[in-house]
Amino acid sequence: MMHDDQVPIDADLVRAMIVDHFPEYRDQPIERLRSTGTDNAIFRIGLGVAARFPLRAMKPAECAEMLRREAAAMTGFARHSPVATPRPLGLGQPGTAYPMPWLVQSWIEGEVATPNGLAASTPFALDIANLIAALRAAATHGRYFVGQGRGGNLPDHDDWMDVCFRNSEGLLDVTRLRRMWARLRDLPPSGSDVMSHRDLIPANLLVHGERLVGVLDAGSFGPADPALDLVAAWHLLDRDRREVVRSHLRSGDVEWKRGAAWAFQQAIGLVWYYERTNPGMSALGRSTLSRLLDDPDV
Repeated sequence: MMHDDQVPIDADLVRAMIVDHFPEYRDQPIERLRSTGTDNAIFRIGLGVAARFPLRAMKPAECAEMLRREAAAMTGFARHSPVATPRPLGLGQPGTAYPMPWLVQSWIEGEVATPNGLAASTPFALDIANLIAALRAAATHGRYFVGQGRGGNLPDHDDWMDVCFRNSEGLLDVTRLRRMWARLRDLPPSGSDVMSHRDLIPANLLVHGERLVGVLDAGSFGPADPALDLVAAWHLLDRDRREVVRSHLRSGDVEWKRGAAWAFQQAIGLVWYYERTNPGMSALGRSTLSRLLDDPDV
């Protein structure tokens, strides 16, 4: 279990719920996907469908509203993404053993990206840059960032960062990391909010060869700091390929460093929180922090 409030789910339970709520898929094989994802359990149903079950307990009505918002965001994201992305197909109802709604969506073929697999690939770096540029070009319709997550005001995360620093003693060079955050948190805004995926980590990107072919988990698509999606550069690319992204997007010094700040804020929490329950996600945090610490521009 990754979370204290995690709801258990397995293939047998999913099969029973599919039969009850989506009988058109009742004869399809069901397979739980191994993933470093932390918010949902994903099950493949046959060749063209996937079911997504939220892992953390919440009230059914709240979960249903969350999934409806995510489905709407996924639909909006698909209109602007230059690569494939899942389409929502239906909302499953709570059952006795799994007490929350869940989402059925289309399946996208591809291999899940890794922090180092395409780190030295210029075509992949350009695909990342083109994705970010395409999302930025989407209209915000007057909306702006709201909420407590990444994408707003950097100093709002000071309390969480302090928790992370304290829990990272013995795991990381906390003294050096505190100094880095002290510099990054004071960066001024770099521009008006733009439309963003808001979680461009390796687990949410699908590749084939050296090309980006799919984007997952677009349920948070919305307005945010224009630097937020730049986290992908530190999660996935070496220094030369990061420069490809920066040049293609014409990111100025402040915007680029704010992207580093958001990558830092995300990575520092991954190392200690998932050290035992999700080693792959913990390793991503270490990899990203290493790139940040080794980057003279940061």
